[in-house]
Amino acid sequence: MDSQASKHVNWCLKKAEKEIEGLKNQKRKAHHRGLLKVEPNKKLALEHVEKARHNLEVFKLLRKNNSSDWSITAGFYTLYHCFLAIAIKQGYESKNQTCTIALMELLQEQGKISIDKGIIEFMKYEEEKKNYGDSLIELREDYTYGVDIEVKDEEQLDKIENLCVEFIDVVKDIVYGRGERKLFGIEEKR
Repeated sequence: MDSQASKHVNWCLKKAEKEIEGLKNQKRKAHHRGLLKVEPNKKLALEHVEKARHNLEVFKLLRKNNSSDWSITAGFYTLYHCFLAIAIKQGYESKNQTCTIALMELLQEQGKISIDKGIIEFMKYEEEKKNYGDSLIELREDYTYGVDIEVKDEEQLDKIENLCVEFIDVVKDIVYGRGERKLFGIEEKR
């Protein structure tokens, strides 16, 4: 029996395929809002890691300059670009956040990646959760579309920042392969 993540990923693959085919028929530029199976691309994966690192720096700057509402958004996109790095390393192009998250669940289920399930859960919509702060995507939407300009929960900001720092390192290991960073003498930026 297929898991929920497997069903969602299959739906996302079909969605992208259908959208691209429809645009081709209209002689328009092909693009999609789903998942597309592509050649794995380590270079692009590393560029997503760099974008994640950049977003983390933006998170810190915004927090320091009393714009913590936008720190939430930068934190979300830090983790999201890490997911995109994993996706392209595994041979998927994603143009949809929920499809990307479902892909992470599926890759985890298949044993192709090993990441903390809490990170995946933190990035998902969860209407049933008792503690609304357990979903970064929902926090991002609240602070992006809402009127609050300050996150009063410093512990929440600390949690997001620490998670971003740790997850970037985990994803670098996934993209490079264990120990490969040392093998190639890549110097770490902190």
